[in-house]
Amino acid sequence: MRLTSLFTFALATNVAVGSSNWFSKAAYNQWHETELERWLSDNNIPYPTPADRKDLESLIRKNWDTYAIAPYKNWDTENLATYLKSKGIETKGAAEANKDSLVSQVQSQWYETEDKAQHAWTDTKDWILDTWTDSTLKSFADKNGIPVPQPRTRDTVLQQIRSNYEKVAKKAGETASYPGNWLYESWTESDLKEWLDTHGIPAPQPTTRDKLVAAVRRNSRVAYLKSQAQLDSASARANAAYGILTDKIIDAWSDSQLKEFCDKNGISVPQGTKTNELRALVRKHRAEFLGDTLSGSAASAFGAATSKAGNQYAQATNDASLAAQEAFDEAVGIWSDSRLKAYLDARGVPVPQASKTDELRALVRHNSHKSASGYNAWTWDDLSYQHLKKYLVNSGDSAAKKAGESASATREDLVKAAQDAYASASSVGGGSYASATNYLAQTTQAAKDSVFDTWSESELKSYLDSYGVQVPQGSTLNELKAEARKQSTYFKYGTTNPVDTAFAKIGESVKGAYQWVMGQVGAGASEAQKKVKNEL
Repeated sequence: MRLTSLFTFALATNVAVGSSNWFSKAAYNQWHETELERWLSDNNIPYPTPADRKDLESLIRKNWDTYAIAPYKNWDTENLATYLKSKGIETKGAAEANKDSLVSQVQSQWYETEDKAQHAWTDTKDWILDTWTDSTLKSFADKNGIPVPQPRTRDTVLQQIRSNYEKVAKKAGETASYPGNWLYESWTESDLKEWLDTHGIPAPQPTTRDKLVAAVRRNSRVAYLKSQAQLDSASARANAAYGILTDKIIDAWSDSQLKEFCDKNGISVPQGTKTNELRALVRKHRAEFLGDTLSGSAASAFGAATSKAGNQYAQATNDASLAAQEAFDEAVGIWSDSRLKAYLDARGVPVPQASKTDELRALVRHNSHKSASGYNAWTWDDLSYQHLKKYLVNSGDSAAKKAGESASATREDLVKAAQDAYASASSVGGGSYASATNYLAQTTQAAKDSVFDTWSESELKSYLDSYGVQVPQGSTLNELKAEARKQSTYFKYGTTNPVDTAFAKIGESVKGAYQWVMGQVGAGASEAQKKVKNEL
């Protein structure tokens, strides 16, 4: 305690007198100029070229707080309110809420302090790799000739990569503080897209490999913080469940109950293990879990919640990815043939002649992490009636203009006319094509948050019908809009799914394991049940 106090005092003194300590200087002050430019580019902040270091640092200084330290300051009221709700804090409707008030509340509930955030950016290798999957870590080690002793556990691979991090960057002639594309050279485009999908981040549209890398790099810190918070919550619930396993309860279980518990929680039971040995095994496992919830042994204790394998963090991330994939698979399970073909067409995936519905679905699922490479005819699919008319009237295509000026044209008529005009323009190129893509760029960016807001009930039902979605009788307009947004998101981005939903699934698995324990315990554990119920 005394050492901590002395350290805090010394640190405060150094800061006060203008020490070169990292607390007194922002991380970017130590970056190479290329890193300064990379950070600005990643965050879509325009900068002059050529620009000297002083200009770049000045520009970053103006934006550092709202992009690197407190990114929630850039959020809209709806996202701020959603974050607070996830923390159990109810707010007024986003439309009525005062943004400054919401920002202040989020700040008090944020994942980390500003000092901790500043420190994190001084050495990105300490956390930027933590959101990688086991396979991408091993691929990086293999590609860069980093020796990893057997058994190649996740912790061992991470330790070896961190030890060789600067060496790999130097060998590539690159810098390591705000890493360039060299860090992701062993990733495929599907790996990049899958990372974004797992963490609920839509891929840039239209996209390129460089844009995918930038999106992963830009969102890595918040994704790491968010996932750690979700995992800590799930760990606390699992911890509470293990807390009720008293010796008395373990002694009361039968041989079959002990074996079932071991099976559900990934505890390896050697052939021929006796009942007393089983009890000892469960007690040992409980002690490991409660004594060190972040160790490899604790990871196995997660049982069904973490698929009985791997490091706790890595497996939780993997489960999040699986949950996103399952949700996407469920969605495309009802899509019509035309919608399935359109998904593949938007990604340039050839569709074999006379493909059956099941074959189309299998092909769509296989390409769930493939990004749409650019604008295409289907980009017009969810534009509003007004946006479609405006484009058609000003497209320079006589047939399109006629459709846009028609007072009786339905939204479906306008979509078809816009798709035809776009197809015609893209086949010949030139000014018409440039005009169409420019209009799409402006319109899709401006309308991405408000898509479907102006649609009528009949338009929404017709749109959902194109997916094969059966609308339940009595559905409200807001329910129709929400369903339309969900289908549109899957169509545009594949498996993208809010990571909260995926990690909630892990929490539910942990809660399910707890409920199983309680079912085995019986009436004699009413006090334990009452205690843990409050914690869950």
